[in-house]
Amino acid sequence: MRRMMESVLQAMQQHNVALVQQNTVALQQLKDARVSAEASQRQCMELMAGRRATASSSSSTIPAKEWSLESFLQHRPAKFTGRCTPDEADHWYKDMERLYQAKRFPYENKLAFTKYLLSGEASHWWCSTRLLLESIGTHISWDVFKIKFYEEYFPDSVRFAKELEFLQLVQGSMTVLEYADKFKHLLHFHTLAMNEEGQCRKFENGLRGDIKLMVAGLCIKQFHVLVERAKVMEKSKREVDGQQSQTPRVGGPMVSKGSSGSRSTPYVRPTSSISKSSSSLSSVLSGYSGQPGPITCYNCGGPHLKSVCPQLTEYRKCNRCGREGHYERDCRLGRRAGG
Repeated sequence: MRRMMESVLQAMQQHNVALVQQNTVALQQLKDARVSAEASQRQCMELMAGRRATASSSSSTIPAKEWSLESFLQHRPAKFTGRCTPDEADHWYKDMERLYQAKRFPYENKLAFTKYLLSGEASHWWCSTRLLLESIGTHISWDVFKIKFYEEYFPDSVRFAKELEFLQLVQGSMTVLEYADKFKHLLHFHTLAMNEEGQCRKFENGLRGDIKLMVAGLCIKQFHVLVERAKVMEKSKREVDGQQSQTPRVGGPMVSKGSSGSRSTPYVRPTSSISKSSSSLSSVLSGYSGQPGPITCYNCGGPHLKSVCPQLTEYRKCNRCGREGHYERDCRLGRRAGG
């Protein structure tokens, strides 16, 4: 038994030695794998960093070309002379800001490019303003330029007048399209925040009474929908007014809608025979009395009818002495001259 126990212990020791050797080999393999994995990971990180560096370098080179003055002038920005209205000055500055944002110009280049576009009176103004700012030690930046620009060409008095004009804006004689354009332009100068529903109510209250009556009942809360509906109502009303202004011609002559005075009768009612005879009698009597009448004799031109002309009856008048009652052959003056 003792020998058996010694042989068993010896076998177990040999087995333990073999297990320790196997564990040592496995740990060495794991260590080598970990080192290789770390090396591969480090290589991957270096590759990614290199790609990022190349990408950043390429992206930095492209905007550098875009940020040059030559590339800036290729967009044909408008020059500013200073001889303009406050609205035109505001539009020019907003166009410049829109260009800078679209092309992602750096902040430090905005002022340099803007100064290049100033000419004439605007250039003289900025030179004097820059000297004043430098004399008091103010750092000149794009924000400072914006403040001074609006103080000079779009002062607060003009802004307050625009806001007051927006508050008092009504359609009046303008079309709906013109009214909407002016509404959207003046809305930018309103200092208080106004949501879309408030804009709809303000726009609706400024419409003319006839269009407002048709639109108010729809309760529209979207501004673009309200404007389109007001345009449709205005067009329909214009067509209806054009149809009503034309009076249909039925039987008689067309009379304009706004004409004043009585309408002409299509026929004249004939007078009675009694009134006709009385008028003839009055004309004849007026002819005998020597008063001018409404008729003229075709024989002698007197104010009477030809049928009652005295020259065609027993009427006699001398051509020598001009007296009535005899002819020239019976004139006494002719007899005396002959004797």
